[in-house]
Amino acid sequence: MEVTPDLFRSVMGEFATGVTVVTTLCNGGQPYGVTVNSFTSLSLHPPLILICLDRELSGLEHFERVGRFGVNILSEEQAEESAFFAQHGSNRSGFSYVQGKEGLPLLEGCLACLACQVVDTYPAGDHVILIGRVTWAEHRSKPGKPLVFYAGRYTSLAE
Repeated sequence: MEVTPDLFRSVMGEFATGVTVVTTLCNGGQPYGVTVNSFTSLSLHPPLILICLDRELSGLEHFERVGRFGVNILSEEQAEESAFFAQHGSNRSGFSYVQGKEGLPLLEGCLACLACQVVDTYPAGDHVILIGRVTWAEHRSKPGKPLVFYAGRYTSLAE
């Protein structure tokens, strides 16, 4: 039996993931962000993370050109922000960002944020894997629950 894209998406939907918005700078220093749930820690020594971006992403060249990006770990109250940054064709520079310590655009109300320097990129099917060395990290808001994506929709963690 062939594993079709629809079957693969359906099966992978059984794996719950956290949700992030990954941010960088466009030409002229304008902020750019995109929703990413392909995010994971990779190494403690040195501190490395991994994200995957679609090769068709309109802003992929910004991540490659700038070589730095921010990761915003979303709280369960930020489903609207996640949906906004997941839309094709949205004006991602028109969102209200705050400037992070290293000059990267970040979102308010997140559970935590990271600043990363791209150290490697790898082609992988219809995506590009970016390995980022974490250069700065902090908890950004009061403690809360993460935004979770499962079976094609946002959900909450059980108490």
